[in-house]
Amino acid sequence: MSDSLSPYGDPIIVDMIRKFSQERLAPLAAEREKSGRIEAEVIRELGELGVFGATTSSEWDGSEIDPVTYALLLEEIAAGDGSVSTMVSVHNSPTCIVIGNSGTNAQKDRWLRKLATGESVGSFGLTEPQAGSDASNLRTRAVKKGDKYIVNGAKQFISNATHPGSLVFFAVTDPSAGKRGISCFVIDKNHPGFSVVRTEEKLGQKASDTCALSFEDVEIPEDQRIGAEGEGYRIALSTLESGRIGIAAQSVGMARSALDYAIGYARERTAFGGKIMDFQAVGFRLAEAKTKLEAARQLTLHAARLKAEGKPSLEAACMAKLFASETAEAVCTAAIQTLGGYGFLADYPVERIYRDVRVCQIYEGTSDVQKLILQRML
Repeated sequence: MSDSLSPYGDPIIVDMIRKFSQERLAPLAAEREKSGRIEAEVIRELGELGVFGATTSSEWDGSEIDPVTYALLLEEIAAGDGSVSTMVSVHNSPTCIVIGNSGTNAQKDRWLRKLATGESVGSFGLTEPQAGSDASNLRTRAVKKGDKYIVNGAKQFISNATHPGSLVFFAVTDPSAGKRGISCFVIDKNHPGFSVVRTEEKLGQKASDTCALSFEDVEIPEDQRIGAEGEGYRIALSTLESGRIGIAAQSVGMARSALDYAIGYARERTAFGGKIMDFQAVGFRLAEAKTKLEAARQLTLHAARLKAEGKPSLEAACMAKLFASETAEAVCTAAIQTLGGYGFLADYPVERIYRDVRVCQIYEGTSDVQKLILQRML
């Protein structure tokens, strides 16, 4: 991180995204959830703002935003709409980072440029029905035949798959080699033999598609393999730090939005002759929630700063993801409790945000996985 960079990122970029989020995302978040889709015009506008190229070098038409500013960017987008923040997060890290760090110049020219401008929306296909936290237990097979691979298998819980664009995915090329037999590939989502077989019904983040994918005798040219054969598992793991910092930032943004709404409500709501904010039970609950949320935010920014400075950041990223995701649910619970019965109604945003934030303890490594990694690092 350069000496000129603020510990809180680039304020011009952050302010711009905050304004866009509050004016364009937040007002229609409930409608977005009902329709189950993110509008094409929102995707186009995010592309024009440079959001889709945040983790991509300017050499490949990206906006090349530093890790601290990127975390704050995701926080602001999540404060407006958690579903949109997930689309942006998955697109940037891991998808763009994998192609940017491990792809050839020809692959970057063909796929990364379109991803960086938002012309194409990226997906990341690692998880399978039987292989979530155990990412090395893949069954999707890529069999080499001449200068092509024939791919058969399935993926599960894949975001952005219904949006036109690119898919980075992983398949076993050498079943005898364990995790060293996994390779990485990139295809366009309209590739023959590839299909989205189901879009899942979910508890929250309903505007962000979560899909089951199928590969049926999909022929992929050898030049669409990213990295060498057997490097797939290493490539997948290389995105962990930025991905987990991103989910921590999302968690903070969504929870912040719920808490801000609850504080505003408590200042206006009257009971027993006074504002409920003046009751210690309510005031203390919100004070504790704000304190915990700020701690989560600082953990997230600390991990982002370490990454920006080129220092080891996996431990900090896991801590931030673990603490921020679990704190966010607690903060949203406090927000609902503050609204009482109204907090349980869909007419008020805290109910939707509570559902949206719950998955942050699951994707990009569950809370249990974060604890396992941290335990090993002790």
